[in-house]
Amino acid sequence: MAKIGDMVRFLNTTGGGRVTKIKDNIAYVEDEDGFETPVLMRECVVVAAASDQKMSQAQEQQPAVTAKTVSAAPTKEMKSPQTGSPKAVAEDELPVIETPEGEKINLVLAYEPTDIKQLSTTTFDTYIVNDSNYFLYFSYMTKADECDKWTTRYAGIVEPNIQLFIGEISHEDLPSMDRVAIQYIAFKRDKEFTLKQPALIEEPLDTTKFFRLHCFTPNTYFDKNVISLELVTNDAPRRAIVVDPKKLKASMAEKKAADMPRRRIIKKKHTKAERKADDTIVVDLHISSLVDDIRGLSNADMLNLQVDEFSRIMDENAKNKGQKIVFIHGKGEGVLRNAILKELNHRYKGNDVQDASFREYGFGATQVTIR
Repeated sequence: MAKIGDMVRFLNTTGGGRVTKIKDNIAYVEDEDGFETPVLMRECVVVAAASDQKMSQAQEQQPAVTAKTVSAAPTKEMKSPQTGSPKAVAEDELPVIETPEGEKINLVLAYEPTDIKQLSTTTFDTYIVNDSNYFLYFSYMTKADECDKWTTRYAGIVEPNIQLFIGEISHEDLPSMDRVAIQYIAFKRDKEFTLKQPALIEEPLDTTKFFRLHCFTPNTYFDKNVISLELVTNDAPRRAIVVDPKKLKASMAEKKAADMPRRRIIKKKHTKAERKADDTIVVDLHISSLVDDIRGLSNADMLNLQVDEFSRIMDENAKNKGQKIVFIHGKGEGVLRNAILKELNHRYKGNDVQDASFREYGFGATQVTIR
């Protein structure tokens, strides 16, 4: 672990220097030009301890330590919190290795959970992947559906064939990320190249996916499962958007008016639960089946809605002796299943309870027979 005065290099990007301050698990690293860069402690590798009497000599002989990997990047703290612009970073000393297929730009935006087993509380690392022989000067922006202005989350340069970490988000950030946008200009340094059209790609982002384990899928560029957007494939942007400010303002006004009734928590209309051929009632208690929009809902709010729906079905069928009801609650962390069992042990005593058919419903369902 780095300490004040230690000489460090950055684990996943170029550069390094002396640690001048440590606060909230962030090290402030001063390079040879006097620029101070905030970096996560886990991204710092100590190359000379502060107590090493030879540190100053090593510093004179090698004033900057450089490193390059294809798998990562500067941390979000390297950009200005006001503008998103990166601070000065030592230029990469290693040559760019080009490939024939790299003459076409492939660009991916991805979100990787820090702890995929704790989706309700974990943070998410944001990466941009530049699979090409080109440097890309780009900006990454987000906004909420009800907002007509964008927020820049990162602006800078991603090198050829690099996966760049561009920020960390939490659940508190998701309400302002209904739409994401990337705009970029491609170029090469110190050589001739084929000119590429600048591009602006704007995409909707379904933020409810961040709560669903199955929405995190394998991706060529990552060891872990991620939520990814293929922004550019073989030079073709996923969507090129030309924005007319007047039309945009009018559209946003219409969108706001259309969304107003949905600002309240509204259950989807279920005239009755699904009934199978053998007269078994099947009820899906996943939160996405109960509400149209989970923004603004805490974990406790969602659990209460699910338990209320369970109670409603049980009350409706309380007099239907022999009626079988399958409640699909998912495996997850078992919170909803435990809440249902608690209700059955106290409020709905005397009914038969068992795990539902694994073949039909997997591990995440409970069957109740009314007695």
